[in-house]
Amino acid sequence: MEFTAQQIADFLKGEIVGNAAVCVSGFAKIEEATPGTLTFLSNKKYIHYLYTTEASIILVNQSFETTEPVKATLIKVPDAYAALASLLTLVAQYLNPKKSGIEQPVYISQSAKIPEKDIYIGAFAYIGENVQIGDNAQLYPQVYIGDNVQIGDNCILYAGVKIYSGTKIGNNCIIHAGAVIGSDGFGFAPDGEKYNKIPQIGIVEIKDRVEIGANVTIDRATMGKTSIHEGVKLDNLIHVAHNVEIGENTVMAAQVGIAGSSKVGRHCMLGGQVGISGHIQIGDNVQVGAQAGVPNSLKPNTVLLGTPAMDAKGFAKSSAVFKNLPDLQRDVTRMKQEIEQLKKSK
Repeated sequence: MEFTAQQIADFLKGEIVGNAAVCVSGFAKIEEATPGTLTFLSNKKYIHYLYTTEASIILVNQSFETTEPVKATLIKVPDAYAALASLLTLVAQYLNPKKSGIEQPVYISQSAKIPEKDIYIGAFAYIGENVQIGDNAQLYPQVYIGDNVQIGDNCILYAGVKIYSGTKIGNNCIIHAGAVIGSDGFGFAPDGEKYNKIPQIGIVEIKDRVEIGANVTIDRATMGKTSIHEGVKLDNLIHVAHNVEIGENTVMAAQVGIAGSSKVGRHCMLGGQVGISGHIQIGDNVQVGAQAGVPNSLKPNTVLLGTPAMDAKGFAKSSAVFKNLPDLQRDVTRMKQEIEQLKKSK
C-alpha cells in the first residue's frame, strides 16, 4: 500500500517542503533508508544523515531548518517522533487486524462476566470464578485469569499472560507475553535455620493506560495492594516486589528491580538494570541511569548515575586499589593527624 506525501501531510496536519506527489510504501531508519521509504529526524546526532539518506519522505520538527539541499521531501510537524508514532499505529492496525470471537478449547467459569460481543478469547485460555472482563478485551491463547480478577475495557493480554486472583486492571492496558501479575510477594519469617512462608493476602491494582512488557513480574502485596498508577510503561523483564507503588507516567527500561514497599514517584525515568532497595521513596521527576543502585530515598528532580563502564585494564587496576581502601584510609587519616601536629608545633 502506497501513500503520497500530501496524504501523509494531510493526516498529520504537517507542512510539505518538496514534492507532494512522491510515494512511500514502508518505513526505515534514516541511516538505512531506501527510495520509497519514510523516515524521521528528531535527534540532533542524526542530522548529518538528512543530507545523505535515500529516503523519499522525512518527518522533521517544525523548527528545523536545513543548511544544505535535501533530496527527500520533508514534512514539518510539531513533533517528528510523535508523528511517526501516529503513522506506525495506523500501520500496526492494518497489519494486525483486531481478532474477535471465542476460540476452542477454552474454560470460562459460569460465574465469570464477559461481553457477549466485541471480545476475543484465544484457545486454551482459562477464566476463573467471578472474573469481570470489560468491552473490547483481547485475550490471546493460553492466558490464565484467576478468580475474582477485574479487567477493564480495551485491554490486550498477549499469549501466556498469567493474572493471579484478585488482581484489578484498568482500561486500555496492554500486557505482553509471559508477564505474571499477582504472584506471591517474597515474604518469609526466619525460624532458626529455616524460613517460614508469610501468606501474601494483598492484591495488585493496575490503573488505566499501563503497558507491561514481556516476562515482567509484579508481586501481590503482603497486605493491602501493589499499585501501578495511570500511564506507567514497563519494559521487558522487570520485577516489581510486594507493596511497591509506581506513580503516574513513570517509565522503566528492561531488568529494573524494585524491592518491597518502595514508592516511586510520578514522571520518573529508570534506565536498564537499575536496582531500587526496599522501603525507600523516590520523588517525582527523578532520573536514574542504567545499572545504578539506589540504596536510599531520593528527593524530587534528582538525576542519578552510577557504575560507569571503563577500560578493562583500568578496571583491573582499580579493583586492586579498591580492596586496599581500608588501609589507604587509615594511612590518610594518620597523615592528616601528623600534618595537624606539625602545624601546631610551628
